[in-house]
Amino acid sequence: MQGSKDTVRAVILATMMSLLTACGGGGGGGSSSGSGAATPPGGVKLQVVSFGDSLSDVGTYAPLASAVGGGRFTTNPGQVWTQNVAQYYGGSLGAAFTIDVTHKLSAQSGLGYAEGGSTVATPANQNDFLTDVIGNVEMPVNQQVSSYLSTHGSFNSGQLVLVWAGANDVLRAGLLPAAAPTVQTAATTLAQLVGQIVQNGATHVVLVNVPNVGLSPKGLAASDGGANLTQLSQLFNQDLNAALQADGLQGKVIQIDSYTWIDQMITNFQANGFAVANTGQACDPKKTPDDTALLCSPATYVTANADQTYMFADDLHPTTHLHALFAQFVEQQIASSGLGH
Repeated sequence: MQGSKDTVRAVILATMMSLLTACGGGGGGGSSSGSGAATPPGGVKLQVVSFGDSLSDVGTYAPLASAVGGGRFTTNPGQVWTQNVAQYYGGSLGAAFTIDVTHKLSAQSGLGYAEGGSTVATPANQNDFLTDVIGNVEMPVNQQVSSYLSTHGSFNSGQLVLVWAGANDVLRAGLLPAAAPTVQTAATTLAQLVGQIVQNGATHVVLVNVPNVGLSPKGLAASDGGANLTQLSQLFNQDLNAALQADGLQGKVIQIDSYTWIDQMITNFQANGFAVANTGQACDPKKTPDDTALLCSPATYVTANADQTYMFADDLHPTTHLHALFAQFVEQQIASSGLGH
């Protein structure tokens, strides 16, 4: 295992050296409302802004992870759901920050602020391997929002703001009952951040709750079969709903229930085109560096089409196919709210 990690670090180091002689990395482009007069599939042109964690990260760590064919926390080179949603409404979504050769975040032109490893408000370390090759650089969501506002000043009615966070707070909270206050604080803080987004001009805000983390392969592998993570996911969502209601925000956001959605997807996985549900992962742990989707590529898939036939890339993150289906679900919920179709 150590030899594999050393090899990956050597490849990434070589990539870093080549970047030093290049003209500077790009952020993959910004999120725009598209060009031309054609109506996008969503029926309305919207500029997407995204806040959150690895589930929505469009490439913060790509300049280094791409050295081994990775770049996003999924079955690379596939897209994550936020990119699909941005395209549906006539735009694209690039990273707001990317890591540079000095292991620091460098501002880019994109509006994808979500970063792998981010919690709602508390800086938290990546796992040991990612610390070695990337560093502890991820912004919590409260800093993501502050960074957006310091750069752009406000939101506007032509934007669709996507917010999905809390899974890392659940994962790092520990065991109940001691973990409860940590999760409850994160949930109420997320509601406050949504309020800040609304107060600063956003009129189309999509807020996704925490999925059932206990049903991930990581949850199933736990000694309790994921029971603690499931209870913490439920607690987070209950407190988030209560805080939204207390703050008068429920009527001002489009709420997406990813918890129920993923439960239903797992129950009906074959009907949705999957051969393997939450009992396996598309990225071969023996071939994928540190067994993380960030460094997963077609060369490390368990089968050639694993990005389409498996639900999970690694033990936590969705495959390309699952991301695409979730994007469609979100688009349907947005249409049901009266925005586009």
